[in-house]
Amino acid sequence: MHSFINKYNKDYYGGGLMMLLGLGSVLQGRDYQIGTLQRMGSGFFPVALGVLLMLIGAAIALSAKSAVPEGDQKQLAPEWRGWICITLSIVAFVTLGKYGGLLPATFAVVFISALGDRQNTIKSALILSSAMVLVCIVVFWWALQLQFPLFQWG
Repeated sequence: MHSFINKYNKDYYGGGLMMLLGLGSVLQGRDYQIGTLQRMGSGFFPVALGVLLMLIGAAIALSAKSAVPEGDQKQLAPEWRGWICITLSIVAFVTLGKYGGLLPATFAVVFISALGDRQNTIKSALILSSAMVLVCIVVFWWALQLQFPLFQWG
């Protein structure tokens, strides 16, 4: 029995998914005022991000075609560890963001997601999570002054 996903055509599916998400973002962003580069409206960021996602998705899908060597169609098993860790990291971010604040939520989403990669160790996940917390403080709390408390209890 042949699997639909092998190590080469997964790039087609990944690129297609990125293009689909980008298209959805563009379609939703059109409902808001886009504005100009000097006076950006609320729809500018989702539309711009959607276009970038579609371009990157197309590049990924097109590069997959040139990556297939003749006669090499090794089947890959689904990466359940990655799927589970990424899903749990999103749940942890939403829960900790609501009840714990931005820093615990950021640490959790990066740490749990990093554990989805079999090559990462707990030590490397801790280092990556700590670095991202520092980036989060600088970018979101200090530079952008996001109205999301760093810590909150309850």
